[in-house]
Amino acid sequence: MFALVLAAASTVFAARHFAIKTDVTDLFPRDLPWTQRAFEYQRSFPPPDILVVVDAPTPELVEEAATKLVEALTARRDVIRAVHQPQSGEFFERNGLLYMPTGEVARLTDGLLNADPLLQKLAADPSLRGGLSSLSFGLLGVQYGQIKLDDLTRPMTMAADTVSEALAGRPASFSWRVLASGKPAEPQELRRFIEVEPVLDFSALEPGRRATDAIAQTARDLDLAGSYQARVRLTGIVPINDDGFATLKQNAALNAAISILAVLVILWLALYSLRIIFAVAVSLIVGLAFSAAAGLLLVGALNLISVAFFVLFIGLGVDFGLQFCVRYRAERHDYGDLRAGLRSAVRKAGVPLALAAAATAVGFASFVPTSYRGLAELGEIAGCGMILAFLTSITLLPALLMVLNPPDEPHPMGFAALAPVDRFLQRYRMPVIVTTILVVVLASPVLLYLPFDFNPLHLRNPKVESVATFLELRKNPQTGANAIEIVAPNLGAADATANRLTSVPQVAQADTLSRLVPTDQDKKLTLIQDAAEPLKTSINPTEMSQPPTDRQNVEALTSTADSLSAAAGNADGPGPEAARRLSKLLRQLAKSEPAVRKAVEAAVVAPLRVSLDQLRQELDPQQVTADTIPADLKRDWVTPDGRVRVQVLPKGDPDDTKVLRNFVSAVLAIDPHATGPAVLLFEAGNTVVRAFIEAGIFALAAIALLLWITLRRITDVLLTLVPLLVAVVVTLELSVALDLPLNFANIIALPLLLGVGVAFKIYYIMAWRSGKTALVQSTLTRAVIFSAMTQATAFGSLWLSSDPGTSSMGKLMALSLLCTMTAAVLFQPALMGRPRARAVPTTAAFDFEPQVEFDQPARSAAQQPADELVDR
Repeated sequence: MFALVLAAASTVFAARHFAIKTDVTDLFPRDLPWTQRAFEYQRSFPPPDILVVVDAPTPELVEEAATKLVEALTARRDVIRAVHQPQSGEFFERNGLLYMPTGEVARLTDGLLNADPLLQKLAADPSLRGGLSSLSFGLLGVQYGQIKLDDLTRPMTMAADTVSEALAGRPASFSWRVLASGKPAEPQELRRFIEVEPVLDFSALEPGRRATDAIAQTARDLDLAGSYQARVRLTGIVPINDDGFATLKQNAALNAAISILAVLVILWLALYSLRIIFAVAVSLIVGLAFSAAAGLLLVGALNLISVAFFVLFIGLGVDFGLQFCVRYRAERHDYGDLRAGLRSAVRKAGVPLALAAAATAVGFASFVPTSYRGLAELGEIAGCGMILAFLTSITLLPALLMVLNPPDEPHPMGFAALAPVDRFLQRYRMPVIVTTILVVVLASPVLLYLPFDFNPLHLRNPKVESVATFLELRKNPQTGANAIEIVAPNLGAADATANRLTSVPQVAQADTLSRLVPTDQDKKLTLIQDAAEPLKTSINPTEMSQPPTDRQNVEALTSTADSLSAAAGNADGPGPEAARRLSKLLRQLAKSEPAVRKAVEAAVVAPLRVSLDQLRQELDPQQVTADTIPADLKRDWVTPDGRVRVQVLPKGDPDDTKVLRNFVSAVLAIDPHATGPAVLLFEAGNTVVRAFIEAGIFALAAIALLLWITLRRITDVLLTLVPLLVAVVVTLELSVALDLPLNFANIIALPLLLGVGVAFKIYYIMAWRSGKTALVQSTLTRAVIFSAMTQATAFGSLWLSSDPGTSSMGKLMALSLLCTMTAAVLFQPALMGRPRARAVPTTAAFDFEPQVEFDQPARSAAQQPADELVDR
C-alpha cells in the first residue's frame, strides 16, 4: 500500500511538473566552440523561424497575393512578432531593371519604345476593351505591312489560353510582364518569400503551432487561392519541428494498441497467469512513476533525447520483472508453497538482478560527462531509473504476488526442446567460438562504411508539406538551405573572403552585401533614362476612358474576332493559326454569360494595372551603392557595428551527406570560424558520434570495473563483456549490410543494447559461476528469450511509425535486441563452457541452486544427467 501511495504522489508530481524542452538548441552545451559561433551569428543575423512561400501563375498575381498576406500578418501581434518580405518593397520595384543583364535591359527598353502607342492606349483605357483595342491596333500594323502576323503569335496565344480557361470554368490568368519580356516567367518570378518571426511557446509540444495555424487561417480568410490563384506553404525550422511532432501522433494509437496486444500475448506465453502479468504491469507502472518524478526532479524538464528514457525504462523494467517472475515460477514448482517459492526466488534472483541493475546504471551514468547534453541528461535519468526498476522488481513485485496468490506451477519452466542445442554447443564448443569470432572479425572492415547520417531532414516525413517545401527549395542553392555563413570585420574583408572561397571546388558561389550593388549601372541607367522620357507621357495619360459596359465589351470582342479572321484569311503558319484560334474563342466569349466575361476581364485588367504601376517606378531608378541600400535589406548582411556576412553556397547534390561533409570540411579548412546550417549539421553529427564513443568507452570501463570488484576474476569479466562486444559489433555490421545508417534518432538504440546486453550477460555468468549446466534449456533462457521478444515487439512497433526517424529507431532497436539475445543464449554458453570443477568462493546470495539444473528442483544423483555428475 505504501508503494502505491508513493506512486500516486509521484504521478501527481510528474503530471504537474512534466515538461519537454522542444528547443533543439538545448541539446548541446553553449560553451562548445561551434555552438558559440552559431549563437553569436544568430544574435547578429537572426534566421527566420517560419518561411512562408507564396506561388502564383503570374508575377503580378504572386506580388499582389504576397503583399496582401504581409499586410494581414503584420496585424497579428498576438502570435507574430515581425514580418519581413526580402524580395519586395519600393527599392526593388524602383531599381529592379538594374539587376538585369545590360543586354536584357537594352532589349526591354527598345521593346517598350516600339510599343509606345500600345502602352498609350492601355494606360488610357485599362480594361478588357482597352486590351482588345491594343490587339486590333497591332493587326493594323499587319495590314499595313509594318509587322508580320507571326510576330503576334505569342500575345495571341497567351490571350487565347486565358479565354479558353475562363470558358472551361477554370481559373484564368494573364501576365503583361511576361508578354513584355518576350519569354516565359522564371520560377523565381512566380514565387515570393515572407519571413515570419513567431511568438513561440516552448512549454507546448509544438511551440509554433499557434503561429502557423494563424498564418494558414489568414491566407484562407484573404481567399488568396480564389482571388489570386495563390498557393501558400510554410516551411522553416519551426513548422518542420512542429510537423515532426504531429507526424509522431499519426497512427500512434493503432501502433500502441498492436504493440500492447503483442506484448500481452508474449507475457502470457512466458508467465501463463493473468495474476502474474498484472503484478508485473503494476510494478512496471509504479517504477515508471517513481522514475519520471525522479527524472524531472533531477533535470527539471526532459529534452528531445532524454524523453527516450521511457522506452529504456520499459525495456529494462520488463526484463527485471520477467526474470524474477520466471524464477518465481520455477521455485513455486519446486517448493509448491507460495511464500517459500517467493523467498527462494528473492534469494536466488536478487543478487544477479542487483548486479545487472548496478552495471546498467553505471553504464548510463557514463553518459553524463559527454558534451552532448541530450545524452548526458538521458544518462542521469536512466541511471536512476534502473535502480528504481530493480527495487520495485525485488520488493513491490513479490508483495503483489503474495497478495494475488497465483496458482501452483505443475510444470517445470525450462525449454526441454532446446536440449539438442545444449549438446551441440558442448560438443562443438571450440568450432562455435572460433567460427563466431572469425566471422565477426572478418566482417569488421564493413564498419568503415558505417555512415552517420547527420542530416535531420532524412528523419522527417518527406510527404509533410513543410518538409516537402523545404526539399523543393533546397534544390535551388540560392535559397541558402545548406549554406555556410562567415562574419567578416568589414565589407572589404568580406569581399576578399568571398573571392578566395569562390576558387574552392566544392563552392558554387560566395556572396556579400556587394551582391545587392548592380554591375554596369551607368549603361543601364542611360538606357532606362532614354526610354523613360517618351514613355512617361504615354503611361501617365491626362484623360482616362470610362469603364466599358458589358455590351461595349461584347462589341469589342466581336469586332476584334472579325479583324483576326480577316488578318488570318486562309494562310498557313503559326500566326494565322493563332489568330483563327483566338477569333473563335472571342466569338464564344461574346456569346457566353456576363460572368465569364467578368472573369476574363479580371484576369486581364488587374495585372495590367499592376504592371503599369510597376513600369512607372522602374522608369525612375536611382544609382545603387552599399550606402543607399535600405536598412531593412542591409540588416540581412551588415551588423550595426559594421561586421559583414559572407554566405557560401555548395556545389553538388544538396541531399548527399558526403557532398555536404566535403563542402563543410573544405570551407572550414580556409576559415575555421565559419558557421551556418551546413556547419551546424556537420558539427552536431560529429559531437553526437564523439559523445556516444566516449560514453561507450566510459561505460565499458565502468562496467568492467564493477564486474571485477564483484566477480573477482578477470576471466569472468571477459566472459561477460566479450559476448556484449560481439553483439554490438554484429549489430553495427548488420546495419551496414541492411543499409541502416546511424542517425540522431536510432542511435538511442545503442544505450538500450548496452543496458539489456549487460543484464543478459550477467544473468548467464552468475548462473555459470554457481555451477549450472545446460543453460540453453534452462529457466534462465526462457526468461531471456521472452524478455527479448517482449522488448523487440514493443520497440519494434516503432518500425510502423510514419515518422522516418522513429521508424529507423524501431528497426535498429529490434535488430540490436535480436543480436544481444543471440549472443547471450547461444554464444556465451559456448564461450563459458562447463563450470569450473571448484566453484568460485561466493556468498550465499550468489548461490542460485548450487550444482542443480537452473530449471529443475533438486534430484537424486540417479535422476541427473551424466554430464552434470561429471561437472560435480
